Amino acid sequence: MRSLKVSIAAKEFGSTSTMFKTGEDFKLCEKAWDEGMFRNLSPYAIGIHKPLTENIKLARMGGFQGVDVDINEVSKVAEDKSIEYVKSLFTEEGIKPGGWWLPFDWRGDKETYEKGLTKLKHLASIAAKIECTRALTYILPFSDDKPFEENFKWHVSRLKPIADTLSEHGCLLGLEFIGTESLRVGHRYLFIYDLNGAISLCRALENENVGVLLDSWHWYTSGGTIGDIIKLKGKEVVYVHVNDAPANVPLNKLVDNVRCLPGETGVINLVGFLKALRDIGYNGPVTPEPFSEKVNRM
Repeated sequence: MRSLKVSIAAKEFGSTSTMFKTGEDFKLCEKAWDEGMFRNLSPYAIGIHKPLTENIKLARMGGFQGVDVDINEVSKVAEDKSIEYVKSLFTEEGIKPGGWWLPFDWRGDKETYEKGLTKLKHLASIAAKIECTRALTYILPFSDDKPFEENFKWHVSRLKPIADTLSEHGCLLGLEFIGTESLRVGHRYLFIYDLNGAISLCRALENENVGVLLDSWHWYTSGGTIGDIIKLKGKEVVYVHVNDAPANVPLNKLVDNVRCLPGETGVINLVGFLKALRDIGYNGPVTPEPFSEKVNRM
């Protein structure tokens, strides 16, 4: 019964992929799907926590072209079965691997960080073998103990070895900035919270395999513009999230985990957002991340 409910939820959610096709403006974006961008499912973003095999099937049933993975799970399945078995799960369903979140606390103490970095070498190797080469993490927009410049240097010191390790295996690192203003309230020091700041951090790492995870919500809530995106090179965007914002709510009153399905309200200019990504040559997953009660109730 539970599997049936999850399947129905995936189908219903997948049907929202039509948001990219409704209206004349969205039709103009269709060319993007023929040039490397693909509709990607993150099961975890809609409250689905199922095994890899089921998630791949749900992605296909929902009309998606790719799906995110838990890289620790992929590693275990590959160990129990084989890399070829894991690859076959995707090819049999016609689904591409999407991305994966860094599986350790790189902000933690030195011992935790170094253990995670050591394990990352193996996991990045596994990811590369199944052609799932987009590793992701986010940057907190504040600090309670480090002023901006000190925090910037600290982030470089922690993230550069991660980027180097991923690069050795042909993997990319996508850094997500958090634009929601309400999350910065009450903290001592501000840190990076917009696209320009995130790009500055990416460039400071001096690694060709580093770029941004560009989330339409955080782009919108940070006051981002189409012009900010157009200034980028396609390779500076590693991964994309799309979602919409509630209507009639001021930017400073928006709550990070109260969002809408892409195209649901039209508050966020997703047409311009997607067209800008197409124009700069972005090539990769476009993943709905609605944090929507409507979806979670399915």
